[in-house]
Formats: sequence, structure tokens, C-alpha cells
Amino acid sequence: MANMLHKWLVIAALSLFHPFFVSMTEFDYNAKDKELEISVRIFTDDFENTLRKLHPGVKVDILHPANAQQMNEFITDYIQKHLVLQLNGKPVAISFAGYEQQSESIWSYFEIKGVTGVQKLDVTNNLLHDYSDNQINMMHIKVGDDEQSYKLDYPDSKKTFTFNP
Repeated sequence: MANMLHKWLVIAALSLFHPFFVSMTEFDYNAKDKELEISVRIFTDDFENTLRKLHPGVKVDILHPANAQQMNEFITDYIQKHLVLQLNGKPVAISFAGYEQQSESIWSYFEIKGVTGVQKLDVTNNLLHDYSDNQINMMHIKVGDDEQSYKLDYPDSKKTFTFNP
């Protein structure tokens, strides 16, 4: 029994030295409002460290920003550059709707308006690849009753989702 407890303690201690680097991106097609709603969850400390590398000399504090407009711009710019979409074969821009803290992570919200249907979504997702080569980007998409999920392990960054009309 003591030997088993020791093994669990060693595993727990090692996990402290090898943290997980994971993001979650959710796509939800809202047919009623003709919108593709996008939610991106990134651990706060990883996101802040990434933004600090890109903006040296600027105090980056997502939760208590000295300049909220600047922080919104940093978040928007970063995610728009690292989450690139083609919807039904055409490039689309995502519009920032805001962000909020939840536990140890930040949920950033985006949308694409005027979407009459989703048959194909090409996603390039290299969020935090510039922070860690252990990054995993999970994606989940829901279009009507059809739900699909996919995991991108660094350095993979592209996935195509297809749906029947």
C-alpha cells in the first residue's frame, strides 16, 4: 500500500513540473440569428505570458488591465492572427465580442454574422504555438444536431470540418 501511495505522489509531483498547455475553441452555429459563435478558452497565465512576449515593456494584466481598450486590442489581434477560418470555402473575419475570467482561464468571445449555413469550416488554429511546443488545441463544433471534436497537437494547426446541409 505504501509503495502505491509513493508512486501516486511521484506522479503528482512530476505533473507540477510538466504542466499542460491546452486551449479549447468552441464553434456553435446559431441558425436563428444566422451567426457562428466562437468561444476560445486559454489559461490566463499562458495567455498573459504570450502577450508579454509580443508587447515587451507593456504591463499585460488581462484580469485587471490598466488600459482595458488596449487589452481588448491585444486579445483580439492575437486570436484573429492565430485562429483563421474559411467558411464554406471563403475566408471570414471573426469579430470580438468580449472576454471573461472563469477559474484559471479566460474565455474570449467572437462571432461571424450573416451566416446562412455551415457546410464546411476550415480552421487554422495555432494558438499559443509561439508560447509552448507542448501546446494542444482542442476544438468542438456544433451545427444543428451534428457535433464534432478534434485535437490539434503541436505543430499541427489545420482541420477541416464538413457538415451535410
